[in-house]
Amino acid sequence: MNSNKKTFIICSNYAWTIYNFRMPLIRRLKSEGHKVIVLTQFDGYEKMISEEVERISPLFISRKGINPFVDFFTICDFLRYLCYVKPDFILLFTIKPVIYGSIAARLMNVKSIVMITGLGTAFMKDNWLTKLVKALYRFSLSSVSTIFFQNSADKGMFVSNKLVDPERCRFTPGSGVDTNKFFMADLPVQKNMIFILIARMLWDKGIGEFVNAARIIKSAYPETRFQLLGPDKVENRSAIPSSKIDEWQEEGMIEYLGATNNVTSHIQRACCVVLPSYREGMSRVLLEAAAMGRPLITTDVPGCREVVEDGVTGLLCKPKDFVSLSQKMEMMLNMSYQDRLSMGIKGREKIRDEFSENIVCDLYIDAINSVKI
Repeated sequence: MNSNKKTFIICSNYAWTIYNFRMPLIRRLKSEGHKVIVLTQFDGYEKMISEEVERISPLFISRKGINPFVDFFTICDFLRYLCYVKPDFILLFTIKPVIYGSIAARLMNVKSIVMITGLGTAFMKDNWLTKLVKALYRFSLSSVSTIFFQNSADKGMFVSNKLVDPERCRFTPGSGVDTNKFFMADLPVQKNMIFILIARMLWDKGIGEFVNAARIIKSAYPETRFQLLGPDKVENRSAIPSSKIDEWQEEGMIEYLGATNNVTSHIQRACCVVLPSYREGMSRVLLEAAAMGRPLITTDVPGCREVVEDGVTGLLCKPKDFVSLSQKMEMMLNMSYQDRLSMGIKGREKIRDEFSENIVCDLYIDAINSVKI
């Protein structure tokens, strides 16, 4: 029996994110003899997670924005669970679990480590909601042991707004990528290139710009294909109505592929992966696509620019600018196959050297070991 065995709760807003992003860390903790319990909102992925953890329990949480009455019950749910489990650590991911889980951990004197995976739509504007979210972060993060950021811009914003103690901040290269699962795939040779955008169907992901850029490109290169892959009907203020996606399809601008559990097959068929997002924590899609040897086009914004070396592993365009995006697409179209292949090879090397999931797990273990229990 490991005398240093600890109990960890890992919490994210829903089971899909745990299954796709946090399983390497869960497996690492288990391999070191620790007990791992997952607290999350159930969405169909909980059965697969349950096979690898001590227990998985449902979390009461709303993803529809801030509602003080509803969110109060989320804090109560955290408190009830922390009182029942009495963990040594709680590791928190995504906005609401980070805020409300940290408040509960503070009240219950449980050590917490959080990851800021992105700022969310509330930080896109300066209004009452932004002020409220900042106040919640300031209070909730005041007693957290370690705050991981995925890019320097997010850290800079939190520090400049005095939301965090800079001494408790660390960096992590996204959530890490399994370069065996996301293998180097042969780049398609076909003449009619496929550009694919993989994301939830949100305006903030730059999907409107992608469609408008497609209109420009198709007027000169009519055989070029543009695909959207990812769930629609998303509970988010930035959600794109399904009727709008249907309209784009009827117009012949895009092919909507729906949601999938097998993103690798779609990346494999694409010639270039595009993400014109307004801001990310660290784009998982770009990391996975680069790991599979795909040249990238993305915006010059935090969480995207870190993945791409402009002109070497992909191309950067201006944010919220479909003309700039279309220009980069045309550059990609006019490159030789060998140049696009070279971009993909160099992109995979970058992911292997800088964004491996083992790097992320090592950073977490180090942060855990540095906390005095």
